Amino acid sequence: MRLPIIKHTVEFIEANDEDWVNETIELLEHMADAKGLKDEELETIGELMSNFYGALEVYKDMKSGTPQKEALNSFMQRVMGSIN
Repeated sequence: MRLPIIKHTVEFIEANDEDWVNETIELLEHMADAKGLKDEELETIGELMSNFYGALEVYKDMKSGTPQKEALNSFMQRVMGSIN
């Protein structure tokens, strides 16, 4: 996961709608099932999906009143905690 991509996606959600990101995730899930994809292409799709799911989590925290910076930091701490 990349924080700049998550932050940029959150900004997109704020300017537009989170449904766009949900629909994009659905499309990427569908694309991941395409025949003939290389491993690196699947990894890229997976990384994009992870960032989009992360952005949705951060946005959910922001909707409940958490400032963006705090929501981003909290999310990344949860991610790092799950890795360790």
